[in-house]
Amino acid sequence: MIVDSVSQQRACYDLCKLKDAWRTGAAGVGEARTVVRPSVTVSYAQTLDGRLATAGGSSQWISASDSLALAHGLRAEHDAIMVGAGTVSKDDPRLTVRLVPGRDPLRVVVDSSLRTPPDASVLSGGAAPGTLFAVTDCAPNGRREEVRSLGATVLCLPDAGGRVDLSALFAALGERGVGSVMVEGGSELITALLRDRLVDRLAVCVAPKILGSGIEAVGDLGIRDLDHSLTLADVTLSPCGPDFLLDGRVEYPEDPRER
Repeated sequence: MIVDSVSQQRACYDLCKLKDAWRTGAAGVGEARTVVRPSVTVSYAQTLDGRLATAGGSSQWISASDSLALAHGLRAEHDAIMVGAGTVSKDDPRLTVRLVPGRDPLRVVVDSSLRTPPDASVLSGGAAPGTLFAVTDCAPNGRREEVRSLGATVLCLPDAGGRVDLSALFAALGERGVGSVMVEGGSELITALLRDRLVDRLAVCVAPKILGSGIEAVGDLGIRDLDHSLTLADVTLSPCGPDFLLDGRVEYPEDPRER
């Protein structure tokens, strides 16, 4: 998609404001951490009724060109960009920075069984050396070697309820010098990260569209009482073309297990 210069200028202006808020929030979170892990920002585009895609999986594009340029600017500001295997299979994203000037982040695909096809964009066209796959013992050895032969990194991590242990993944990324991660989806990964209290910031593009049924951005977090809701602090709401960007630091309710 071609983004005109006006859109790029507006995206750069909005990105500067968002970067200031993100850096302030990330610094505060970092001071409180007792374990080494990157700061985690979840960013995605949704409709007014909270859908990432239609019931049939169509999602390109929910947001307008200004928001897409801003998303690419955010990619360039992070050390790594993370998605789940479902997103790679359905959307085949390149996970690169194209709509604004900037460097490509490390691509991280959370794929416990390593079902990503070898012709996926994150592996083909010279992309493999900049891609890391987080897998578990469920990933066949043959597939691991095939992906490694393409130049990608395969990181085998502990299993947590049938999926990659996300805390272990972030710890491993931190050990590799990754200081910040931007997560773009999909819904299962976003939900798991919020449930595990691993998200530091949310940057959500809200498009003035309504789908009704469709794929929800966030699934069941097990919250049955409003007092246990996740909340956002230091919230900013900025227009981005016809869309709005909601950005804030995630605050979690007190964990009864820590009392």
